[in-house]
Amino acid sequence: MSAAFKLRSLRAFVYRCPIDTPVVTSFGTMRERPMVLVRAEDLDGTVGWGEAWCNFPAVGAEHRARLVASVLAPLAEGTEFARPEDAFRRLAQHTAVLAIQSGEPGPLAQAMAGVDIALWDLVARKAKQPLWRLLGGGSPRVPLYASGLNPDNPEKLAAARRAEGYTAFKLKIGFGAERDLANLQALRKVLGDGALMVDANQAWSLAQALEFAPRLEPFALQWLEEPLRADRPWREWQALAQGTRLPLAAGENIYGEEDFDAAIGSGALRMIQPDMAKWGGFSGCLPVAKRILAAGLRYCPHYLGGGIGLLASAHLLAAAGGDGMLEVDANPNPLRAELCGPVGKVRDGACMLSEAPGLGVLPDLGLLKRWAVPHQYNGGHILGTP
Repeated sequence: MSAAFKLRSLRAFVYRCPIDTPVVTSFGTMRERPMVLVRAEDLDGTVGWGEAWCNFPAVGAEHRARLVASVLAPLAEGTEFARPEDAFRRLAQHTAVLAIQSGEPGPLAQAMAGVDIALWDLVARKAKQPLWRLLGGGSPRVPLYASGLNPDNPEKLAAARRAEGYTAFKLKIGFGAERDLANLQALRKVLGDGALMVDANQAWSLAQALEFAPRLEPFALQWLEEPLRADRPWREWQALAQGTRLPLAAGENIYGEEDFDAAIGSGALRMIQPDMAKWGGFSGCLPVAKRILAAGLRYCPHYLGGGIGLLASAHLLAAAGGDGMLEVDANPNPLRAELCGPVGKVRDGACMLSEAPGLGVLPDLGLLKRWAVPHQYNGGHILGTP
């Protein structure tokens, strides 16, 4: 079946959900959960849904939605594309100079990623195929791990998620050696060895990482994630890799095929973690995932957002294959739980994707309405209000 389409409309919707417990990282705190959904409609009435990353800064969700409405929609609507990759390439080419001039390559890439996910959902629905199969996957089973364990009593949240079926867990660190080590000791008592990873969220210099990494080695961690700033040269990551037995992981803050190729070729990383809602969607990240696996490395998608992006990440991992795990935020988030479909049903550390076409889930905008936020642009015209 042809993957061609011609868009009638491209819209973005903003949602914000209050939370009782803030999500804490070494560089900042989320006091509510935002989500930007992207809706693409073909001339034949077929609709696809995507999600754009928007966690930081706190005002970021409305901004990404406005980029979809004011920049990307005019480039995509009414144009016939043979496949989603062609649309992704057109949007990237036509906004390349704007990204430089505005200093906003990240927000534009995130908005484009949400559009790309929506277009692939649309195409798979037209083909009446689940996305994981349309993209070449052989199995609907997706291994998962519970992420985002905050530094305050993480063992309690980990125990609750283990009771739900999770078997692997990732702790936020970078809050001082005493606190980090005490949390790891508490988690090991609950979970045992081999079930843990840690994420420093770019907290350390090379000297600090070289000093602290040996103290983490006794915990049999599966990986140490983003111990250095993502913009540090690969020679620093290589020096750290040579200075510790811990496998290093990174990738959520890498943008573009060339930079991912540099990460793969550096030899410093054992796990590479593209975030498809931050850059690339399916069109960019599936080829990257295949190159990661071809290099003998582990592909483990990063994700921390609403349910559509999480579900898309599960389809991407199933399509790519390998022995990677999908990140699932362990903290409560109704915007994730209401939309992630089968990813919310965990058994023995994994979920099973469905045979439904596309992503397999259609957002219920009526259900989401309580969290909807109008976003304005272009002289006060309101777009994206459900």
